[in-house]
Amino acid sequence: MAVQVEIWTDINCPFCYLGKRRFEHALAGFAHRDDVQVVHRSFELDPTLPTDHTGPVVAHIAEKYGISEAQAAANERGIGAQAAQIGLPYQVAGRDFGNSFDMHRLLHYALAHGRQEQLLDALYRGNFAEDAPLFGDAGRLVHLAVEAGLDEADVRAVLADPEAYADAVRADEREAARLGANGVPFFVFDRKYGVSGAQPSEVFEQALERAWSDQEPVLEVVGGADACGPDGCALPQR
Repeated sequence: MAVQVEIWTDINCPFCYLGKRRFEHALAGFAHRDDVQVVHRSFELDPTLPTDHTGPVVAHIAEKYGISEAQAAANERGIGAQAAQIGLPYQVAGRDFGNSFDMHRLLHYALAHGRQEQLLDALYRGNFAEDAPLFGDAGRLVHLAVEAGLDEADVRAVLADPEAYADAVRADEREAARLGANGVPFFVFDRKYGVSGAQPSEVFEQALERAWSDQEPVLEVVGGADACGPDGCALPQR
């Protein structure tokens, strides 16, 4: 028996960063955690962004939601406070945003080489925890991929070929649309249960328990006929 958990995320998404940690807390306390397979799927928050487009997050949030930059900065501080509550570092100022397609392509390459989790953690750290721009800096992307245990020459080759793993990214995004996901993080348990958003760990605990329980064989018992048991046998009816 095993449970598969698929998680649709984007590196631009701070709640994906938080949601991953909250899910990990739930998984750590799950009795059958060694039988849970986690796969990360691709979802671009803005696939229309040019590959070379980047800019400061605060200004981007202000423009996107029609709020002031002061309000956007306060929003970032609020997310930073949530991150601190679960032990995650979070840069509340100075972050950038941009097209994440190449990152998703690298995550599929990393999946094929058994290092997807490590690369995703490195990308989240690079975007949310370290004081240096991530988007639009191919050199830093290569550096983080190598830190995650991937071969530098292979990483550069993937980045140099715009079609490498591109179909896998697009397939993930089509599947997200088919499942009704219009935002991330989006968690799917055994293709039976979905959890949307960076929910509290208790919600993920419940989803794991439910997905596991639904795998257990259920024996339907029909009774009423003569049988023998610890207290003896049924007496024949006269």
